[in-house]
Amino acid sequence: MSATIALIAHDRKKDELVAFVKKYSAVFARYKLIATGTTGQRIQQGTGLEVERLLSGSMGGDIQIADRLVTGQLAAAIFLIDPLYAQPHEPDIQPLQRLAAVHNVPLAINLATAEAIASALAKSYVAHLIYNPIAGQGNAEEDLNLIQKILEPQLHLEVHLTTPEISAEELANRAIVAQPDIIIASGGDGTISAVAGQLINTNIPLGIIPRGTANAFAAALGIPTTITPIRSACEVILAGKTVVVDAAYCNDLPMILLAGIGFEAETVERASREAKNRWGPLAYIIAGFQQLNQQQLFETEIEIKEVVRTLKAAAVTIANAAPPSSIMAQGMGEVIATDGLLNVTIAAPENELKIVNTMVDLLGAALLGTPTNRLDIINLRTQKIKVRTNPSQKVVLDGEIIGTTPIEIQCIPNALTVLATPKKGGEIVPVE
Repeated sequence: MSATIALIAHDRKKDELVAFVKKYSAVFARYKLIATGTTGQRIQQGTGLEVERLLSGSMGGDIQIADRLVTGQLAAAIFLIDPLYAQPHEPDIQPLQRLAAVHNVPLAINLATAEAIASALAKSYVAHLIYNPIAGQGNAEEDLNLIQKILEPQLHLEVHLTTPEISAEELANRAIVAQPDIIIASGGDGTISAVAGQLINTNIPLGIIPRGTANAFAAALGIPTTITPIRSACEVILAGKTVVVDAAYCNDLPMILLAGIGFEAETVERASREAKNRWGPLAYIIAGFQQLNQQQLFETEIEIKEVVRTLKAAAVTIANAAPPSSIMAQGMGEVIATDGLLNVTIAAPENELKIVNTMVDLLGAALLGTPTNRLDIINLRTQKIKVRTNPSQKVVLDGEIIGTTPIEIQCIPNALTVLATPKKGGEIVPVE
């Protein structure tokens, strides 16, 4: 089901339609509205709601609405008719009525039936899908069709595609204004994090359909990322169960996953788009092995609660959430996304020759889920941290290079509601 409502009225019924939409403005604000020319103008002026204006009824606007109906783009249509005094130039209800019956789309022709539709819409779930068509290695059009096939029977779904000119952040903010029940992000970690960052402290649940290379945030929350991931992720969304997790801000930018300094940032930069398209997650492992031979130590200054410690490090990773595959975040054996704290892992080997041993131990911690036991791997949890380095080091934030040190990160507890498996014993339970 689309999240679009069509509005049309004969001349003597336009005031009634404007008053009706104004009365139910809280309901209609959650949907995309389309209307014939003059009717749309009147509704927009009378209610302040945004309306896509089609041609006037006499010029074929009703035909344009009929086209949206037969192509599955309408959740409902309201056509207030004047049964006694309609003029010859005004649209005829019969074609639209026949098409609505054929395609099983609710159509109101008077205020009584319009009230019934408004009541039903108020009880329906509206979801906005922010979809990155260039993410992943699959066929984007086929993936989107599958998502719509699974979700639309149970949700009113409005689809927004990212483009080089329109970012996921911008689309998320537009969707937030409409106050939908759910906002869904589909793409790689960059898309997911961009949308999630805008949802911090909004209480609007985030649905995740992973289609990227690493899919780290989905994996951290137990959302399926392998074996029919799209279908499985859609089923998680339709199950309607939510968890509340922490988020963070890094240099005033939203952080959902982690920030990496040194080794991790260099590794992410090495993993080219071509390599990720060819090798998938293996591209990061290949890039990491290449970086091991070149990684140098750098002077690092860590400040927590106004206490400053200086050391030499090869990598500093500050994580809000991370799956085991995010090896550099696993110094404590796991990252808890619901404890109100950041996990800090500092790889501080004595010299460059020992960097490999340090990284191998971090890999072991990730695989076994147990803390490392090395003096040159420092693990701690804190709500706020500042990091300065000499020389300046690249910083990767949720999979994207954002600049260089220094950085300041603060955890925002219980900031993000996500459609995933509920918590048990304080931990997120993975989906089977």
